[in-house]
Amino acid sequence: MSFTHLQLRKLFSKFWQKKGHKLVPPIPLVPKDDPTTLFTGSGMQQLVPYLLGEPHPQGVKLYNIQPCFRSQDVDEVGDNRHTTFFEMTGNWSLGDYFKEEQLEWCWDFFTQELALAKNKLYVTVFSGSKSLPRDSESASIWKKLGVAENHIFYYGADKNWWSRAGIPENMPPGEPGGPDSEVFYEFTQVQHNPEFGSKCHPNCDCGKFLEIGNSVFMQYQKQKDETFKELPKKNVDFGGGLERILAALINNPDMFKIDVLLPIVKYAEDICGEKYKKDEATTRAMRILADHMRSAALIAADGVTPSNKDQGYFLRRLLRKMVRQGKYLGIDHHITTRLFPSIVDIFKSVYPQVEKKQKEIIEMFEMEEEKFRKTLESAHTIVEKIIQKPSNNYALVAFDLFQSTGYPPEIFLEDLKEKNILVDIKKFNSAYKQIFAKHQKVSKKGAEKKFKGGLADTKDQTIKYHTATHLLHQALFDILGDDIRQEGSNITADRLRFDFYSPKIPSQNDIDKLAKIIDVKIKAKIPVSFKIIPKEKALKIGARAFFREKYPALVKIYFIGNYSKEFCGGPHVVNTKEVGKISIFKFEKIGNNLYRIYAK
Repeated sequence: MSFTHLQLRKLFSKFWQKKGHKLVPPIPLVPKDDPTTLFTGSGMQQLVPYLLGEPHPQGVKLYNIQPCFRSQDVDEVGDNRHTTFFEMTGNWSLGDYFKEEQLEWCWDFFTQELALAKNKLYVTVFSGSKSLPRDSESASIWKKLGVAENHIFYYGADKNWWSRAGIPENMPPGEPGGPDSEVFYEFTQVQHNPEFGSKCHPNCDCGKFLEIGNSVFMQYQKQKDETFKELPKKNVDFGGGLERILAALINNPDMFKIDVLLPIVKYAEDICGEKYKKDEATTRAMRILADHMRSAALIAADGVTPSNKDQGYFLRRLLRKMVRQGKYLGIDHHITTRLFPSIVDIFKSVYPQVEKKQKEIIEMFEMEEEKFRKTLESAHTIVEKIIQKPSNNYALVAFDLFQSTGYPPEIFLEDLKEKNILVDIKKFNSAYKQIFAKHQKVSKKGAEKKFKGGLADTKDQTIKYHTATHLLHQALFDILGDDIRQEGSNITADRLRFDFYSPKIPSQNDIDKLAKIIDVKIKAKIPVSFKIIPKEKALKIGARAFFREKYPALVKIYFIGNYSKEFCGGPHVVNTKEVGKISIFKFEKIGNNLYRIYAK
């Protein structure tokens, strides 16, 4: 039996609601006010403070479906299972139920609600370490649920242990962590590839098995003497990839056959006139188009614009790779315009912002696409000259070419191949990575300075700037009117950045007024406080909400006296005097009716 993604979402939500869980609305792909990460990369990202002990407004039993993006997987896309954008289904117990209930419910969901064949499901558990016992409890529960002995596999901490620091040996004193237990689906039609070992097993990389769910049991805390003691309050964190579950439901190891990717592939087939399975290169190109189109559209819908840094860099990279793969398929123009409707068709009921912002996103993508096509054309002459002069270090040549013109190294390799210039790909990639790593090391100081606003090191200054953004937000409404819209913010120890939409073009006089209002409010020593109240009440009293974020039934509202009311998780200063002097040092336009303010 197969399901559409809409059916799966509905079944997942209904199942956990019946178990007494409350929905935690997903956070945006670009986390608000979090300078420590570029994108939301996991379902648990917003839950970490609560897994570490902070009480959650929604209670102790939670669930959600979280959109995620992993930039590190960009170069892996092209096979049958890697994607950059994905959605993670999740449920959590914050000190309530533990292993027995979690594993039973997990098994029920997969085998009863989704009707996956039990004989195709395998489970893994923690095998233990020098300082930690084997997770016999989970193994016993799985057996009680009817999982056969030969379908239970034991792995070490590198596979079946979770903590923020990784394996137990890397955990600092005081850090919590615990074993996890994963569920794998077997594609019996796939033959084991002996290149990956003599025997196949759930964690084999041959493609026969696919992980569809992982229950993490936060059970231990590391002590100063390197031992572990059990936590008095234990938590559960489950994550299951929506795309992976869909692949299991249609019993197809090709992730691009599920209904959140296949329609994009079909559009690509219609545009280029080729079939998805024509040959390996065509299949790879269409997979990259499908994945990158989906990721680019959803990132852009969250307010990101193409640029040479931060989130914008990855958006630009996705779009450029699409142009190149489209070129291989014979699509020489308007590739994003023609593929974008497939994204709207798939996600309009799940992520309505994609359809709402369709026109402006397509215009932005078209400009970026055209710009890159010109880059390819202008760099072609340079490339021809380079190729005429043989080099001992094509990796360095490719890197310099990319730095100066934006010409991607993978395209340069194809140019060399067309000219029958033989290059050892492994050596090229190794050398290129070394050059790139050296370049990163040089620029790392600036990046560390920029992102050192992580709460652990610069909490006081981060909190001050965080409160200042609330003053800035309200002051913009005072000056430019109710049509402005917050598009995002980024706070570090050195400055705050605030992005907003405004149909009215702000003048320098408006910016001067803005700075004056903020200064007056800071000097007024206005008290700052918060209340947890129903969302409807918060909206009724006029609390400002971040437009891209969904909120639960109970929300935390921060009040700056009677001046500002805003949906926010905090933290903030006690009164505005603590913020200190704030100066706006840069104001710029970053897109159609989109503006950015820097202050410190």
